[in-house]
Amino acid sequence: MEKTLVIVKPDCIEQRKIGEVIQRFEGQGFEICGCKMIYLSHEVLKEHYAHLLALPFFPEIRAFMGSRPVIVMVLQGDNIVARMREILGPTDSTIAPKGTIRGDIGTGKMTNIAHASDSVASSAIEIARFFDDEEIFDTG
Repeated sequence: MEKTLVIVKPDCIEQRKIGEVIQRFEGQGFEICGCKMIYLSHEVLKEHYAHLLALPFFPEIRAFMGSRPVIVMVLQGDNIVARMREILGPTDSTIAPKGTIRGDIGTGKMTNIAHASDSVASSAIEIARFFDDEEIFDTG
């Protein structure tokens, strides 16, 4: 059973679509085994988006992701990393197909509702970044 990290982004929270997004996750049979609402500090954002630090739009990402609290979740399910990325759709919501979360709710490349880990290796690193072991529960 794989685990993945999801960050419900500020645009999703502002639009009051959290319940719809979680309902879609649960509709896929994914189980939430960790969940909390937090503010992302500049330090955490620099670590999480280290691959984008040198790009000119990083300050926009930092401002957006730090603009309000986010919800971080650990979800588990069979082949969840690949399946989560499928149901979310492409990063750019403007080209995401209808029926995907980003295609139905997202409005842009940054305002794309949620972040999800892009590999099993990344998910382990990202989960450890946001959760202590005792904050992840066995839901089986």
